[in-house]
Amino acid sequence: MFVSDSLGIKENRLTFGGLDTVALAEKYGTPLYLFDADRIKLTCRDFISAINEYYDGFGTAAFASKAFSCIASVKLVNSENMSLDTVSGGEIYTALKAGFPADKIIFHGNNKSEDELAFAIENNVGRIVCDGIEEVEIINSLACDYGKRVK
Repeated sequence: MFVSDSLGIKENRLTFGGLDTVALAEKYGTPLYLFDADRIKLTCRDFISAINEYYDGFGTAAFASKAFSCIASVKLVNSENMSLDTVSGGEIYTALKAGFPADKIIFHGNNKSEDELAFAIENNVGRIVCDGIEEVEIINSLACDYGKRVK
């Protein structure tokens, strides 16, 4: 009936993750954003399992931080051994504050500023996906400034 097994009906009330949404709204107010941590963990495991099964473990599953970037969500995907796809300096900052391993952060996206690239390099972000030769040149220059090698 529902698009997600996180949703249900109990005593004519919508439930999410087994919790009464009316009671949650009364307790926390609205709007209220709900995420089912158990469902997210299962999805992470499905991706990792598929990579292991079909690619002999040669690959990585990355959570798109832009989907929901907060310390709790980053810690959750880290607990499932995921990588983290970030698209801004703010998302990298959040990941680092959450204790996410820098070497598992992927900095991806168009229109990255030089300051964001410097922040990524300074903090040893694992991968930077380049948008073009101009960005490669900026990264090379910044890496030399920091005395680092960038992958």
